Amino acid sequence: MAGHKLRYSVLEGRFAICRLAPDSPAPQWASGVFHSVTRTTNELSVVCAEERVLQLEGRFPFEMTGVLAAILNPLAAAEIGIFAISTFDTDYILIKADRVQAAEESLRRAGHERIA
Repeated sequence: MAGHKLRYSVLEGRFAICRLAPDSPAPQWASGVFHSVTRTTNELSVVCAEERVLQLEGRFPFEMTGVLAAILNPLAAAEIGIFAISTFDTDYILIKADRVQAAEESLRRAGHERIA
C-alpha cells in the first residue's frame, strides 16, 4: 500500500470520544448516523456526534495492508493526533476541529484526494 494514493471525504458534524469504565453498560445516548461503541477489558469507548471524521473511500479487502499507514504517516509527520475507527469495509479518522485544515493540507501533499 505504500506509495498508493487514496481518496477520502469529510463527514460533516462534530463528534465526541468518551471513555467509560469497562463494566459500564452501553449508553443509550450513543446513537446517530455515525457512532461506535467498543468494549475491551480496560474500557468502554464511545464515539458519537461532536467532532469531524475523515472517511476513506472504497472498500478495502481484509488482506490489503498499509491502508491506515498511508493516511496516518503524513498526519504523524505534521504532528496531528488522530482517533481511528475501522469497520469491515473502511476506516474513519477523527481529527480535532482546529487541526482539520492542517490535516487536509498534509494529505494533499501526500497525494491523497478529497472527494465530495
